Amino acid sequence: MAEATTTAPVASARASSDPILQDDALETKHIREALEEHKRRGVEMAVLARWIIMPIVAVFLFSVYPHPSQLYYVALLGVLCINGFFIRRFARVGRSHAEVGLIMFDLVLMTFGMVFPNPFSPSEMPVPILYQYDNFMYFFIILAAGTLAYSWRTVLGMGLWASVIWLGGSGLMWLFGTPNEEIAQRLSVALAEWPELLELYDPNDVGFKFRIQEAMVFLMVAAILAQSTRRFYLMLDQNADLARERANLSRYFSPNVVEQLSQNDDALSQVRTSRIAVLFIDIIGFTRLAEQKDAVEVIELLRGFHGRMEQEVFRHGGTLDKYLGDGLMATFGTPVVGERDASDALACARAMCVVLDQWNAERRQAGEPEIHAGIGIHFGEAVQGDIGANRLEYAVIGTAVNIASRLEAMTRVMQARIVMSDALCRQVHQEGGAEALVQGFTRADEQSIRGLQEPMTVWALRAL
Repeated sequence: MAEATTTAPVASARASSDPILQDDALETKHIREALEEHKRRGVEMAVLARWIIMPIVAVFLFSVYPHPSQLYYVALLGVLCINGFFIRRFARVGRSHAEVGLIMFDLVLMTFGMVFPNPFSPSEMPVPILYQYDNFMYFFIILAAGTLAYSWRTVLGMGLWASVIWLGGSGLMWLFGTPNEEIAQRLSVALAEWPELLELYDPNDVGFKFRIQEAMVFLMVAAILAQSTRRFYLMLDQNADLARERANLSRYFSPNVVEQLSQNDDALSQVRTSRIAVLFIDIIGFTRLAEQKDAVEVIELLRGFHGRMEQEVFRHGGTLDKYLGDGLMATFGTPVVGERDASDALACARAMCVVLDQWNAERRQAGEPEIHAGIGIHFGEAVQGDIGANRLEYAVIGTAVNIASRLEAMTRVMQARIVMSDALCRQVHQEGGAEALVQGFTRADEQSIRGLQEPMTVWALRAL
């Protein structure tokens, strides 16, 4: 135990730093959540079926043999219903000794009620006569309900356990049952000329051949249902993988883009060049701000900033390409080119400024320093698609990305909140963008951009 205690934090730390282990942990989490949800719903359905079927069986018993002694069997059915409550209470994914014990209790109680005589029955018939009612068929109800909630191993186990318990109960009846010699003698006289019928209708015979046949058929049906349950769980794992992949997509793409990607197998794998809008945003003076806070406060600050900014990216139909420390990169027109990508990017940038102003108002009331950010936007050609060998990453690269990054850096020099390229401004007009989007921007010609040979015209917004 000491070894497990000391190695657990190491494994946890390793998982938090290793991206492969992170993906494995995330996949396991989604699969377990899917299994737990399936188990919860399955147990509820199985218990509900039990609570519906058992009263129906009780009514049937009274309709067939309306005698007060039948209350004995009604009481047994009531115990089965109560046991269903405990099964729902202790049901969980994985091994559960309590749950297995409750299942065994079901099977033992049913066998007891079918094999051993009703102590309140006025009839003095030999006990083996009970087998003539073919009560074994009721085991199939428990088995069918088990497929709604249990794993294929448990379903197969139920088949094996029920068969063993049934044969064991029959063996006890054969060993300790009291034969009725009078009835047997009369039948032997009446059927003296038909020994086969005498063997078939012997009131003191447990009929092991038929009991073994019942157990064999039950076990084979359990094996078939177990295989069907196993196939279902494999499908459940596949669905959990799909849910995980969709959840991963939703971290980077807006909901409408995720919906498109889920219906297109090749949307990310195709490497192509297209004209898109690229947006960079970065906190101004973050290093100085971080020096005044501890590590936990810095992380909380970044979470607050990233969360607010990514919400605006998704709200305007953009794609979160990556986090860049105290900033992020977003694209509009990936992976599917839209009709208003430039307008959406500019609207997103302006919305980011509004959200920052609202956040700063809250921070001032709390006595916290304000957060200022610079935003750069450009519209141009970029290459997009999966890169990497074994571990693929969706990436957008090209001159358009570099220019947008340089424009974000120019916000410090130009004392501006947003700097956009003339190419993006023209594209906004071509898209029929509202004049309100470009309102407040001032033109700045012949601006030198690091990495470009020719100067370019940019537009700067210093205040909303």
